[in-house]
Amino acid sequence: MAPSERSGRRGWGVLAAVVVLTAAVVLAGQQAMRMLPDWINPFEEETRDRSGPVVLQSIRDLARFEAASGNFQVVVDLEKDAKFLPDAIRGSRTLFVGHGSVDAYVDFAKLGSGAVTVNEDRTAATVRLPRAQLEPTNLDPKRSYVFATERGLINRAGDFFSGNPADQQQLYVLAAQKIQAAAAQSGLRERADQNTRLMLQNMLKALGFTTVTVRNTASQ
Repeated sequence: MAPSERSGRRGWGVLAAVVVLTAAVVLAGQQAMRMLPDWINPFEEETRDRSGPVVLQSIRDLARFEAASGNFQVVVDLEKDAKFLPDAIRGSRTLFVGHGSVDAYVDFAKLGSGAVTVNEDRTAATVRLPRAQLEPTNLDPKRSYVFATERGLINRAGDFFSGNPADQQQLYVLAAQKIQAAAAQSGLRERADQNTRLMLQNMLKALGFTTVTVRNTASQ
């Protein structure tokens, strides 16, 4: 083996040893700080809520019929690896359980001219409705949680110095995206269309119409 090659391998070995030693020292310090009393621990945090008052920015009228709602659960398995380092040194894997709901609604504001037609003796009515749409996923923070996590030494050291070690924004985004995609394939819109037709038929028949026909326009 050439001297330069041996020297290069020794250099990488020394670097890896320094990284492992540094991470071990940081972790040991972290554990030691956690054992100190609150009044003497320099890293102990105290939370104060200094938020300002809530400001109402706008109000808008709604013309929607909330016709159906679906509840969903998803397990997000997110793994991050370093290209040249083993997972025990640099890497993380998190299992996140997300609970959320998606509402389906029909927007009556989109009813066009001639959407409702009535015969001359007012016994029959025909209503043309737009297809139901899906609201964005409403992820429940009280029921969504990290189920398990594995982190390498460098990741743990980074969590210790990070201002927000429990940042779960990416997990929430992924969970919401997966739930939204599942809702689109679940038949939730079809259920909302059916419920809206039934609601309008019952309402118009209560007003004296004997024949009520509700049709959906082209898919949106």
